[in-house]
Amino acid sequence: MKSPITGKEMKMMQKKDKIDFRKESFEILFHYYLCEDSNEVFTDATLDTLNLNQAYNQYREKYKIPFPDDIKDIRMKYGLSAAKMADILGFGTNVYRQYEAGEVPNVSNARLIELAKDPEEFKKLTLLSSTFKEKEHAGFFKNLDRLIKEEQSFADTALPHYLMHGVGPGGPGIYTGYRTPNLRKLMEMIIFFTVHIQPWKTKMNKLLFYADFLHFKKTCFSMSGAEYVAIHLGPVPQNFNSIFEYAAIHSKIDITYREFSNGGVGESFSPNKDTSFNAGLFEEAELDVLKIVADTFKESSTREMIDISHEEPAWLENIGEMKKIKYDYAFRLKHFG
Repeated sequence: MKSPITGKEMKMMQKKDKIDFRKESFEILFHYYLCEDSNEVFTDATLDTLNLNQAYNQYREKYKIPFPDDIKDIRMKYGLSAAKMADILGFGTNVYRQYEAGEVPNVSNARLIELAKDPEEFKKLTLLSSTFKEKEHAGFFKNLDRLIKEEQSFADTALPHYLMHGVGPGGPGIYTGYRTPNLRKLMEMIIFFTVHIQPWKTKMNKLLFYADFLHFKKTCFSMSGAEYVAIHLGPVPQNFNSIFEYAAIHSKIDITYREFSNGGVGESFSPNKDTSFNAGLFEEAELDVLKIVADTFKESSTREMIDISHEEPAWLENIGEMKKIKYDYAFRLKHFG
């Protein structure tokens, strides 16, 4: 950004600051441009959004308020318009649409939205409303009954939850990049890097880390909602071995085991002939980040990727106890400064 005063390019800076939201104060890493000649501080719309999202995300996490993606996913699950969802929940006509666009719900409306996530509870709410005409009832409730059965299936819910969370309660937060962990999206990220790079397992772990953390650096949201931990080879997704086995079992990728002269065994990833990357799951900005990460590290060896990741504060400050990595380390990424 050029200084409105001197016309010179300004350097983007960061500093710890606080933002007030709904009578509470939240600590953020404030992003701004500094005009060195005048010492004046400037922001643009992108930085304003980045700064505000840090406060909004903390507020949502504190009060267990659903995030925009979750709010949209609930509606899409039922195949309804935003106006119909608003009517069923007793909101104003445009309110649900505004929540999907990023407006933070009040706590009481957030509880209703969370309740609507459960098809059984949503069925009760629907019966209390007059949203549907008599002839629409049968088809909609048939779909609801199908969803109720699906969500009661252990395979449909418990396994994906375990792969992305382990045995914890899960949910969006600073360790998931304020996204609800999305195994389907993580699978597609794995497919993308397999198609473009065909990496070894250790390199794949680093590619996923940089994709999620770079997207958070740009937006305050991760891409997949995966949790990452620091191990001796660098940052890796939680349960990465089980995640990759799941990908291979479900024919997302092919894994070849190769023995080295020193007796070690490596795992090489290659595309599965029956699977292609589904770009439709991603926003344009997410696809841009995937391409940036792939282009940046395409020629890097596994050893180089390990060394690169070992320079990151996200690894250096968590490896001692092999801890989970908070996504706000994204603002300190060394290789995407």
